[in-house]
Amino acid sequence: MRTVLVTGGAGFIGSNFVRHLLAHTDDHVTVLDKLTYAGSRQSLADLPETRFELVVGDIVDAHLVDQLVGEHDAVVHFAAESHNDNSLASPRSFVDTNLVGTFTLLEAVRKHDVRFHHISTDEVYGDLDLDDPARFTETTPYNPSSPYSATKAGSDLLVAAWVRSFGVRATISNCSNNYGPFQHVEKFIPRQITQLIDGLKPHVYGDGRNVRDWIHVDDHSGAVMTILDKGVMGETYLIGADGEMSNREVVAELLTAFGREPEDYETVTDRAGHDLRYAIDSSKLRRELGWAPKYADFSAGIASTIEWYRENESWWRPSKSATEAMYGRQGK
Repeated sequence: MRTVLVTGGAGFIGSNFVRHLLAHTDDHVTVLDKLTYAGSRQSLADLPETRFELVVGDIVDAHLVDQLVGEHDAVVHFAAESHNDNSLASPRSFVDTNLVGTFTLLEAVRKHDVRFHHISTDEVYGDLDLDDPARFTETTPYNPSSPYSATKAGSDLLVAAWVRSFGVRATISNCSNNYGPFQHVEKFIPRQITQLIDGLKPHVYGDGRNVRDWIHVDDHSGAVMTILDKGVMGETYLIGADGEMSNREVVAELLTAFGREPEDYETVTDRAGHDLRYAIDSSKLRRELGWAPKYADFSAGIASTIEWYRENESWWRPSKSATEAMYGRQGK
């Protein structure tokens, strides 16, 4: 039985990955999570105690990280500060967690010779023009535009350097925008869903033409598990499901699902430095490791996500008021 340490495993993507791993393997999973506002014990509720453990702690704590890494066969590193608006308002925590935290983990896996997989984002590549047919590939130059994406780019480069300089057994994946269960209501899709559940209008930055490449979190989890099992050490893999849609199109899809007119939304002040378009070419992952997304139909994925938020109001409701108050202060 393999033992896997998952950092940030109480967050949105991390908790879904933990559930995916427990459902599809015999692995024992330990989650290391700081339990900031974006992490939740409830996201890990009902998991089997014989195969799962939660450790509350910080990835910058070198002593704790060294101890935990030494007890596991593999580390999957999801922990990150990830909200762009927060990175613009208060970038220091992004430097601490995304850079110093990744360094701390790398030193531990280097010492104990433990397999390491690093989760990153397509935002490290900057953005593409709306009418550009190109998509990001593993060789696209880094061009981050926010403190969040800059610190994630830096963490990717640290991993690559530790592989080359010290022989750390590591892989990297850069994924497009995720949606699905357990995502904090500050994020775009769950914010709009919960607005609609409350009978309110969705909010769209600027003219809503900005394009993101959407992937259901279950597909991301499956891709990461594939890379963990089959990935070539030192390689980077891009994860995407060919889900390019503008923010305006996503909101129209949500409005239609709620029986509302597709233009029944409010526009708000655009985000500073708002990237125009992300688009992922995941052909390397599909060709070399045999992965393919299961949620090829965005409408089906969104329908199941709406159903989850309807059925789990007790999970997201405590965060909703504070989140909307924060956006209200920003005029968003």
